[in-house]
Amino acid sequence: MYASGSESLIKQARLPPDLLKKLQSLLCSPHSSEQLQALASAILRETLYFGLHSLCSEEVQDSRTVSYVSAVILAQVRVKDEVSALVHRLLKCLESRQPEAQSTRHLLPVLSKIISLSPESLTEDHINLVSRKLVDWLRYASIQQGVSMSSGGFFTGPRTRQPGPITEVDGTVAADFFTVLCVGHSYTDDQWMNLYAFSMIRKWLLCYDTEGSGNADSAAEHKKVLFIQSVQDDRSEVDGSVMSMVSATSTSSRLLPPKERLREKAFEYCHRLIEQSDRKAQKKSDIVLQKACLIEAVTIMDIICREDPSFVYRAFPCVKALYGRLSEDLTYSRALLPIAQFYLNHSETAAVDSEAVIRQLFSRFPSKLFNEPMLAFEFTQFCRANVLVLSERVSFYQQSFPNLFKFLAWNSPALISEYVELLPPLLIPETAIEILHSLLDLPCLTAALDIQLRSASSQPSERLLLDQSATVSSSMEAFRHPWYRGMFMYILRPEAGTGDTIDRLNALHEVLADMAENPRVVQCAQTVPVLLHIFFNIVAQFANQKLINQIVLVLMERSSLLFNIKNYKTEVQRIFSSHILVLCKLQPSLIVEQARELLEFTGTTGNIYSKENFYIHVVWAIGEYLSVSYDKRCTVEQITSFFETLEAVLFEITQVRQSASPPSYSPRVITVLMTTLAKLASRSQDLIPRVSLFLSKMRTFACSSPVSSCYSEEDIEEILTRANELINLLKLPSVAQFVLAPCAQGTSPRWHRDTNTCLPLAMRALSDVLQKETGFLSG
Repeated sequence: MYASGSESLIKQARLPPDLLKKLQSLLCSPHSSEQLQALASAILRETLYFGLHSLCSEEVQDSRTVSYVSAVILAQVRVKDEVSALVHRLLKCLESRQPEAQSTRHLLPVLSKIISLSPESLTEDHINLVSRKLVDWLRYASIQQGVSMSSGGFFTGPRTRQPGPITEVDGTVAADFFTVLCVGHSYTDDQWMNLYAFSMIRKWLLCYDTEGSGNADSAAEHKKVLFIQSVQDDRSEVDGSVMSMVSATSTSSRLLPPKERLREKAFEYCHRLIEQSDRKAQKKSDIVLQKACLIEAVTIMDIICREDPSFVYRAFPCVKALYGRLSEDLTYSRALLPIAQFYLNHSETAAVDSEAVIRQLFSRFPSKLFNEPMLAFEFTQFCRANVLVLSERVSFYQQSFPNLFKFLAWNSPALISEYVELLPPLLIPETAIEILHSLLDLPCLTAALDIQLRSASSQPSERLLLDQSATVSSSMEAFRHPWYRGMFMYILRPEAGTGDTIDRLNALHEVLADMAENPRVVQCAQTVPVLLHIFFNIVAQFANQKLINQIVLVLMERSSLLFNIKNYKTEVQRIFSSHILVLCKLQPSLIVEQARELLEFTGTTGNIYSKENFYIHVVWAIGEYLSVSYDKRCTVEQITSFFETLEAVLFEITQVRQSASPPSYSPRVITVLMTTLAKLASRSQDLIPRVSLFLSKMRTFACSSPVSSCYSEEDIEEILTRANELINLLKLPSVAQFVLAPCAQGTSPRWHRDTNTCLPLAMRALSDVLQKETGFLSG
């Protein structure tokens, strides 16, 4: 069925030769209407590959036809020579004078696509040619409006309106050269080329302006030009206008090579745009355009300064003044990001401090604009692009994660890939514990942000503080209640350092209960396991003994203190289970050092029912690492204490009573507890009779009616088999000690030369081979 469907699609895409020829003729004919050319181009782009020789004819000269033909060639191209031929034709059209009805502006989008697909297709001559054309388009567009036709009234025919001067966005007549922020009723062809050229100048500079002057002679000439410019710039400062600065440098810039001259003119263009953005626009659409042009202008200035640091001294006063004007206006938040990027890249060259600029962004944007998705994406992209610089040069960056997490909490899972890269550099020993708590409380942060947003937009009468003694019935009321204010202030804190977590997490989870099914909160909860994996993997690389001990305590505490979202606790406990074994392997002595907390955790039978998987892994770690082989401080008393605690737990859950309900835990709990007791007994042989007696009673438990009604025959057989194996093994204490308590070096590269480790290693190998696929942990 799939084959026949594929064949039908191929047949649909393969046109008959005569139809293909007619479509090509229609496309290449300058007499065809634009609608027909657009239709033919769209059809040919979707067909299977066909020979492009007929489309590469030199006879096609008008720019509109060349643009439609080029779109087909770029969709069908297979070899580099075809792209090179297309570039040659495009540039030939750009150089030639087009008929009055034709415009070259159709060609620049095609050229922009070629730069993206195959930048190497342009030779050095091509690059210089386009650079010269871009200079002309950017700098020398007309400052008169284009000719437009207007209706002459009801009794008269249309008449030509005399072109007037181009105006600024505030309505005044433009005194400087034309830019994208100039306004007119209609535009001339060179003004359209100015707009198109500005739209592609960033891509062009990034692609072809990375080689600089290229040789010593050019560099010397450039220094001479800079000296001339510096003298003339002093004169321009007296006038204080962009026009005077441009006039002062226009003569000297003609001495520059094409690439450097383009750099100069692009800089002048951006400088003028920044000046124009300070004008009060008359239309709302022009305000939006001003903001977009600011972003592009500062970004292009940044690129130019990276390629030629001499521009930094000319650009920094302008960018600094722009920052002073926009820094308090949150409506220009997106425009402040390229300004911050400029400061990061060039503050050292200009000998200024960039930290104050970066601090303002990190303190205000996430707190006040977390609900703007475009800003959230651009802000995280900014952090992602500068993560090394921020980590090394911005002192507060690693303390700013509470604010950074607000973007993730509100916009997850859309930003999860960004935070996968942002999280590792934030992790340092000083903040690791607080970050762990923050990740676990991320759904609470989402809920708090939602409540904060709704509270800010509520009516003033609804925002009145409740009486402190009054009870709350919703999360919104709790947000306004004085007793809960401290909790919400902590969750919404802007920086780290006020404490790892709060004492009243249970109370916070209770008042947020009505947000547990909020779609945004649920989506956020789904991203937490991914970030927890990254957290543990990174922390394992640098954590010392003290930090690992702290993390294990947090895992035991927070395994039950989690926001009650569907499947959230289960997923988080699964992550805890896998990583606590890694932590114990890295630092086996933590079993001895955290003995009191571990005894309390494992001795609480309720933990089996609420966090079974995590409980099993903790018990297994105790049996594996509570040994003098791993920590010389391990005593018989400690082993006995753990043994008695686990023995009491196993006795409690395996009691056989007529009124007993069926077990609500898996057989794996029993097998792991039995194995751990046997391991501990092998290290303190006085305990062997006790555990052997206990194991001999497991048949009574396994065969009882409540157990039989709950467990399958395979589960019961597994419990009995494990009990019999352990009993038989403990009959030979010396063998049991080797099998159940191998030395810490048993898996080191020396095992093949050390006869003492052969037996436990062989037993492990046999156990792995013979183990059934039941999911039980082996002894």
